[in-house]
Order: sequence, then C-alpha cells, then structure tokens
Amino acid sequence: MGSLPFELAFVFYFAATIVSFTELFKESKATSRIMLLLTGAGFLIHTVSIIYRYVAAGHIPITNTHEATSFFAWCIVLIFFLLQLRYGVNLLSSFIMPCVFALMLLSSILPSDIKPLSPILQSHWLGVHTVFAFLSNAAFALAFGIGLMYLVQEHYVKSKRLGGLFERLPSLQTLDDINYRLISWGFPLLTLAMITGALWAQSALGSYWNWDPRETISLVTWLIYAIILHTRLVAGWRGKRAAILSILAFIIILAAFFGIKMFRIGYHVFR
Repeated sequence: MGSLPFELAFVFYFAATIVSFTELFKESKATSRIMLLLTGAGFLIHTVSIIYRYVAAGHIPITNTHEATSFFAWCIVLIFFLLQLRYGVNLLSSFIMPCVFALMLLSSILPSDIKPLSPILQSHWLGVHTVFAFLSNAAFALAFGIGLMYLVQEHYVKSKRLGGLFERLPSLQTLDDINYRLISWGFPLLTLAMITGALWAQSALGSYWNWDPRETISLVTWLIYAIILHTRLVAGWRGKRAAILSILAFIIILAAFFGIKMFRIGYHVFR
C-alpha cells in the first residue's frame, strides 16, 4: 500500500512531462490545462505518499536517498505551482517537469526500506533544517529552468527568429525578473538551512562547523547566489550573466546532492 501512491504520482508526472514536451511544439490552452491537471493530480497523490511514509516512519521521510530524492521532486512541484499562481509563466513546465520526472525515476529505483534513525538524526532539527534546505534548492531548481528559458529566448532574439517558440516564451525582461525573484526566495531559505544545520551540528557534534563536504559545498553555493544578488544590485549584472550563474549554481547543488550520497562522503550521507 505504501508504494502505490508513489507509483501513481510517478505515472502522473510522467504523463505531465510528455504533455509538457508537446507544448514546446504546439502550445494551446487545452494542452496547458491538461498538463496542469496531470501535474496537480500527481502532486496531490505524491503528498499522500509522503504523509503515509511520515506516519509509517514516525519522522519526516527524508533520511535516505529514495526519500530525499522524492521529497526534492515534491518541493520543486510545490514551488512550480506557487510560481504559476504568481506569474503564469508560459512553457515553464517544459523545462521543469523533465527534472521532476528524472528525480522520481531515480527515487523509484533506489532502496525504499524504512530503517531506524541513526543517533545523529534523532533530533528536532531534522525536519526544520531539511525542509529549509529542500525548499531553497527547489527555488533554485526553478531559477535553473528560468535561466534555460532565458538563454533559449535570447538565442531567438539574437538570431532574429521572431516566430514560433519566441512568441510563446516570456520576454527576456520577464524571465530575468522571475529569476531574480526565485533566487531572492531561495537565498534566505538556504541561509536558514545553514544556520539550523550549524545549530544541529553543535548539539550533535559539539561544533557549529566541521568542514563536512556537504557543509563546504553549501557554503560555495551560498556564496554564488550571494554574488548573483550582490552584483545585480551593485554592478547591474542582469540577463544572461545571472541566467548562466543560476544554471551553474544549481548544477553544483545536484552534483553535491548525488555525489555525496553515491560516494558516501561525510556525515551528511546519513541524512
């Protein structure tokens, strides 16, 4: 029973991904509505899956790679819908749903057994720290998608191909503004994740900072996003530079997330 909601959510996300690809070639109100309905159904069922696992495990289901990858996908879809409600970005699903589907696919093939928490995870900081971290990464995932959209639209502008996909993508100014908003949302969440992580490390290990690989990479990504915000406000870095930096920073996040789990580096491997 526990895996059925997850599998159903996976199917709905897969269908939404297929529809989102068709939108790149022929967008219509009908396909956009179908995509949103499929994604919404997948999100609701995915939420049921997470709640079920929470009840079964007795803690937030985020303590192994299967759970963390699934929860990451859920957070991305959550931020996607919040962004759609606020801005209604055309074709955003075409750049985001493949990422969601890939995360769910990976999660589906990873071991999903519920095991007792290790001592370091038996803390009230588990839910607080990880939720902040995943919501910030989800906002950065959306900034990654918006950055890709910006580069595609800029290509059409420079090549003066002003038909087809160009007309259906948001303007460069709109994409740049949304990219900035997403990073503005994600950055304070990442800051809170690092602060709560430091407090957790102090209570569990006796030190606020231990130069764990995950801590170090989090600091690097925090600095990159701080640079994006700072240079935008002070040096006027906008547009392509901000888009490229947001893409590179998110790639670092993904590399850290999966690299640490794969190679079992540092104590974050147990989270």
